[in-house]
Amino acid sequence: MGGFFAVASKEDCIHDLFYGTDYHSHLGTCRGGLAALGEREFHRHIHDISNAQFRSKFEDDVKTMEGYMGIGVISDNESQPLIIGSHLGNYAIVTVGLITNLEDLARDAFRRRITHFSEMSSIGINPTELVATLINEGATFTEGVSIAQERIEGSCSILLLTKEGIYVARDLFGRTPVIIGKKPGAYAATFETSAFPNLDYDVERYLGPGEITLMTPDGVEQKRPSGKFMQICAFLWVYYGFPSSSYEGINVEAARYRCGAAIAARDKTEVDLVAGIPDSGTGHAIGYANYKHVSYGRPFAKYTPTWPRSFMPQDQEVRNLVARMKLVPVPDLVMNKRLLFCDDSIVRGTQLADTIKRLYEAGAREVHMRPACPPLVYGCKYLNFSRSKSENDLAGRRTLRELEGGEDRALEEYTNPESDKYAEMVDRIRQRLFLSSLAYQRLDDLVAAIGLPKEDLCTYCWDGCEGCAGKQMTFLPDEVCGQNE
Repeated sequence: MGGFFAVASKEDCIHDLFYGTDYHSHLGTCRGGLAALGEREFHRHIHDISNAQFRSKFEDDVKTMEGYMGIGVISDNESQPLIIGSHLGNYAIVTVGLITNLEDLARDAFRRRITHFSEMSSIGINPTELVATLINEGATFTEGVSIAQERIEGSCSILLLTKEGIYVARDLFGRTPVIIGKKPGAYAATFETSAFPNLDYDVERYLGPGEITLMTPDGVEQKRPSGKFMQICAFLWVYYGFPSSSYEGINVEAARYRCGAAIAARDKTEVDLVAGIPDSGTGHAIGYANYKHVSYGRPFAKYTPTWPRSFMPQDQEVRNLVARMKLVPVPDLVMNKRLLFCDDSIVRGTQLADTIKRLYEAGAREVHMRPACPPLVYGCKYLNFSRSKSENDLAGRRTLRELEGGEDRALEEYTNPESDKYAEMVDRIRQRLFLSSLAYQRLDDLVAAIGLPKEDLCTYCWDGCEGCAGKQMTFLPDEVCGQNE
């Protein structure tokens, strides 16, 4: 995953750029970068933030930066922003997304002998540099970004910092959000609307899928209209999104309350205390407890000053260590209690198994689990939200294969909450985790809790639905573009 922030201002933009980008640090990735355009040149800084806060790495850098326009990014693994020289002029670029056909696109570029790649690293070709190569095939920035959007498989939202302004482009099917904000004398573009309030921006509008705009201190000009098909990632409301953010006008925290209430409405389990696995399970648990009129508590306290997010490290043993060390049990709230926990999801289940074991060791009488989304059966191929190296690492898919003798059979039945195979899969996961009971959120309830039509949401990781992938992209007339908020 990752996130970005851009500012075009009539005054120096570095303050807003620095803090606006920092508000994307929760997306849990490894590198951060800033670029600003001064009167004569680009100013750029990139740092590894896997074991340090964004602000601590950049607070000295920003003192040396100046400019009226800038872009910032929290990135997965690749270094960005990149400064590119091309026939279109010099520009800085950042991207957010996942390019699944990166090798094919690079191979095609080599075949046509039109480029080379200089930002090579241990992960191979830098995806952002590849996107720049595609953009440079266009006669204009708008045409180049359109070429990149249409040739990339997966997803890719783009910011280009140029002398004429900042090009802001949402990925072709809108899997990630891009929102424009405004305050007197400045415009901003963001992944997370939570970056706006404390910087005094108001939401101006939400870009549509595939839409391209040019943002300057004076306004935002549409350069290509929105497409008809949207597939925004539903997992944003379940887990990734910051509670105070809104996508397509729908607030994350409010959606999580509705999600927890939907789980509670189907649940007849009697418990003493409802809790969330912090932090992402908290909103779902509050929604559950409010609906059931059951006490909400914190049998775990989360120690965050030094421990990073547990899914970030690539090594499973390190992930498990981080997950264990940052959650500190509160025995007085656990002893002889029937506990029900809400969490955003069960991805692998390895960290959760240790958490449950520790609750029993602290004296819990029962431990029930209610994930806020259905079982993960398909590995994400659009945003790569899971750090699993293989689809078979997923608890749902791994259990399915165990029940089917190592084969991937009857996938539709295992994603149908009314089927016997689904019930068998869930019970096998329950036994492995030593839970008193396990009940997943139903997909139809999750969709209703979010509040968008199913066809506008990407639900691939739960039901394998490809949505609008592979469809011919058609664009809405200019007069109706941008009205989806």
